[in-house]
Amino acid sequence: MSSRTSAALAGLALAVLAVLAAGCADPAADRVSLVSASRPSASPPLPSAMPSSGPAKHPFPMATSLAEPMATAAPLAATGPPRFFVSARTPLARFPGRSKTAVQTPVPPTVHDAGTGAFIADVPLPPGVAGSWHLVAAARDNRTFAVAGWTGSANPSIRFFLVRLDDNGRPGRPVAVTPADPDKLTLVYDLALSADGTRLAYSTPLIGGGAKISVLDVATGRRRDWKTTTYPMLSGLSWAPDGRSLAYVQGGRAIAVLDLARLGTVPDGAASRIIKTATGALPMESLAHTPDGGALIHAIGHTVERIPLTGGPAQVLARPELPSGASLSLRFSVDGTGENLLYVHGWRAYRADLAGGAITSAPITVGERRGEGGSPRAAW
Repeated sequence: MSSRTSAALAGLALAVLAVLAAGCADPAADRVSLVSASRPSASPPLPSAMPSSGPAKHPFPMATSLAEPMATAAPLAATGPPRFFVSARTPLARFPGRSKTAVQTPVPPTVHDAGTGAFIADVPLPPGVAGSWHLVAAARDNRTFAVAGWTGSANPSIRFFLVRLDDNGRPGRPVAVTPADPDKLTLVYDLALSADGTRLAYSTPLIGGGAKISVLDVATGRRRDWKTTTYPMLSGLSWAPDGRSLAYVQGGRAIAVLDLARLGTVPDGAASRIIKTATGALPMESLAHTPDGGALIHAIGHTVERIPLTGGPAQVLARPELPSGASLSLRFSVDGTGENLLYVHGWRAYRADLAGGAITSAPITVGERRGEGGSPRAAW
């Protein structure tokens, strides 16, 4: 293998989280209507950033400083069909001349019109943070978003921020979510924002094998972890509307629910239960709770289904037909009403009406470096 190829592979390590699956679709039969959410209400202000003078003082051991990981405040109200989505992508890598070192070009997350995919605005980088944000998650109000990405330092690490859009889709200044129990994070599998906007959940690998889910209080930075040595990857994080549990995918092969009220009171394995296992070769990746919290929307391969949390047969919502070269799994975002699903393939955003079955698409446009790099991730 040439040195240039080796360097290119090293650059690809930074881009691994940007792979998205999507495509155009034919409507499927046997669809079901999903429960609608309540009328919109005003969103609370974003929390202030954590002080930078040193770690917070608290009576709990590190990584267990968050005594109550549940998010039990009133959920942010859904605002009807989504008007905006936010996209995020990995930094662009190039090897100038015969250099073996990749030059990384940061690209900011971007706000888009939900109907046309048109560029509205870049999300501004916080002062002193040079880097790319490649993960994005949305609260149910279609205005509050969490983003994460690498800093641009010599030893990059992951940082988290919250940003809120106004009614015209213009983003405010991002607010840092600073863990009181800091880890040096260089890889995050997935990100999810609670329905009330007070908790951020993210999944990471464990040194030596396994993975963990961390729940972070966005106002204080206090954190609680749940670990497993059985699965190398945990993805598809989705908060229950009541904030008392998290659904997730175990290694692409099973859907499980983590009872947050039991964290720290029972062995880690006892706090989680499996809801569904994959029976074929196709993997699972994304999850979303229905607004009433009684079911999960998931995809086996590219078939989108609804499955009750209490058990029972799955009901097909859509069967997108993916173009050649698409990923075997489908990464998606469902809006606060539970009726609109978003996924991306290439530089197109696809919208699936889960209540009626129609699927439409639009090109994704950005303010800089249009069409460069891999597919962005997107959420609404």
